[in-house]
Amino acid sequence: MSYYFSKTLSLGFDEAIEKVTEALKAEGFGILTEIDVQATLKKKLDVDFRPYKILGACNPPFAYQALQAEEKIGTMLPCNVIVQQKGDHEVEVAAIDPIASMQAVNNPRLLAVAEVIQSKLKNIIENL
Repeated sequence: MSYYFSKTLSLGFDEAIEKVTEALKAEGFGILTEIDVQATLKKKLDVDFRPYKILGACNPPFAYQALQAEEKIGTMLPCNVIVQQKGDHEVEVAAIDPIASMQAVNNPRLLAVAEVIQSKLKNIIENL
């Protein structure tokens, strides 16, 4: 089982970030965190790395349901979506598969929430 969904887009990096953010918003997700991996690796290790951002996406109603079903599930939240430069005007977008990531948690109530989030994230990636 794959642990993510992905799609390659023919866009510039910043345009892809904008498009992904808008698509997430349309499905009820907000971006809680944004990690600029390229800048962090340059600052901490003085290495050059391709443009790569990790967007911490959260859908508050479903996060609340997940937290009610499993109190420690916050260790797996938010849902990460990455945007990374793959070539000139070629960007890959990938999102975590929440069912795969929560497979170790044996909780049917949590699985029901993960299935809905999986459907939403899959839809977002496929329709970019």
